[in-house]
Amino acid sequence: MRRNLLRRRVRHIARAIARPFQTSVQFRLLVIAVSFSLISLLLLSLYLSIAMRDGLFERRLDEILGESARSLSQTQTTLNSSTATSTSQVQQTLNDLLPALQSGGTSGREVFLLRAQTNNSPVRVLDLSTAPAAEGLISPAIRDTVTNNPQQQHWQSVNIGPDNPGVIVGAIVDVPQAGAFEVYFLYSLASEQESLTFLQNTIAFAGAVLIGVLATLIYVVTRQIVRPVKQASVAAERIADGNLNERLIVRGQDEVATLARSFNAMTGSLQHQIDQLAQLSAVQRQFVSDVSHELRTPLTTVRMAAEILHESRDDFDPIVKRSTELLHTQLDRFEDLLADLLEISRFDAGAAMLDVEARDLSDTVVRVIDHELPLAEKKGVWISADLGTTSTRADYDSRRVERILRNLLVNAIEHAEGNPITITIGTSPEAVAVVVQDRGIGMDREAVTRVFDRFWRADPARARTTGGSGLGLSIAKEDARLHGGWLEAWGRPGFGSSFRLTLPRRAGIILTSSPIALEHKESLYEAPTPIPADDEHGPASVPRFDSKDDYPEDSDDD
Repeated sequence: MRRNLLRRRVRHIARAIARPFQTSVQFRLLVIAVSFSLISLLLLSLYLSIAMRDGLFERRLDEILGESARSLSQTQTTLNSSTATSTSQVQQTLNDLLPALQSGGTSGREVFLLRAQTNNSPVRVLDLSTAPAAEGLISPAIRDTVTNNPQQQHWQSVNIGPDNPGVIVGAIVDVPQAGAFEVYFLYSLASEQESLTFLQNTIAFAGAVLIGVLATLIYVVTRQIVRPVKQASVAAERIADGNLNERLIVRGQDEVATLARSFNAMTGSLQHQIDQLAQLSAVQRQFVSDVSHELRTPLTTVRMAAEILHESRDDFDPIVKRSTELLHTQLDRFEDLLADLLEISRFDAGAAMLDVEARDLSDTVVRVIDHELPLAEKKGVWISADLGTTSTRADYDSRRVERILRNLLVNAIEHAEGNPITITIGTSPEAVAVVVQDRGIGMDREAVTRVFDRFWRADPARARTTGGSGLGLSIAKEDARLHGGWLEAWGRPGFGSSFRLTLPRRAGIILTSSPIALEHKESLYEAPTPIPADDEHGPASVPRFDSKDDYPEDSDDD
């Protein structure tokens, strides 16, 4: 549990750190530039520090080795000229030699006179040292090296104390009467360490100043470039929201100013064109609305005259009778077209309103089937309805939903080519859906994408029994959108079409999925299922309901 909590916190911190890096170009450029500069400066500082350390050490080591070699030569000369013969005299000679060796260097040093490990002389004198506490710095390794190579001087780096490195130089001298003695000089490199530390601090301070100056310079430069782009982005968002009066401030004559002027010119041109299109659209909507309303009066008069002629058609000769019947039929189509145009004008003007009530969708489906049974029987189309077993109640406008379903069912009957039609209802806690499927001529991809366009037909030359206006599916789409729902289409040439209406159960629910599939259940590579020749219901005589309930009665909403 704690491990998961720690992981979540780490991911949260990582996202919080990465967010400004992903959302800000200026921040990203600043971080990248400063990071590369910092890495380069660290590598350069490391190289300079190593080079200065090695240079200071090697220079000081050369001085130490030269100085100790001269001191050892003088010491050997002094010992060779000594006339001491007794142990006390030899001891006194060494006692006198020790301070001279300590002060013989250019800087303070400690001196150690130790009896050689291979010295077998019977004359025993004491080991001498100017710093007995530091005698432990003389390691057995350097003593062995000095003993095994008595003709040379040898050195070793040591650590005298915190921030106080040193060098020990050792060699063999021959003491008369007392035999071989090891002479060690301990040099402190504290002054060199101080110089190195000062140089490193200077480089670090200069690097920090350089990074600060570089970061400031990068910030200023990127701001000069990114700020206009950011302003253009904000202006573009406001223009996308409909504020076409948004403009950028133009300063100077550089590339950024040219970009601002071009943006303003583009926005002005876009505003002009949108204003023209809006005016044209308003004129078109007003024209459609005015024409639709103005045609109502003469259409009513013509309808009255046509009804009189239609009722008396049996008294006319066959040619006049046929003309009277055609006039009556075309007036029906004309009235439907006017009604559709008025409805489209309401949608365009944003004046369409819903009359929502809680209703059972299955009742509306049954009502639509009953209404279209004569057309299905005339076309020889068999209708099957699966109303499901769960509640299909939802809040919707019965008139508009019934208009949608009637339009879908009529289209399915017209294009079913005598094949069966299936109506299926699906439900979920958030939505109810109706799918109308036919197994007729079907649609290709272009037809599916354009089937809801106004006045569009997949095959304009195809005859229609009902004589539609080409606005039915467009109005159905708008009706579905008005409910906050979906109206979708699917089709394959030769395998039929499918339309799905999905509605939220209650107002305010945002649909994320539909409770029923849109495509046909059978494989696209299987032929449509034929109508049984001995079906007891007959083609379209009575719809078959696949639910367990009997034929549902009309609800009180009828």
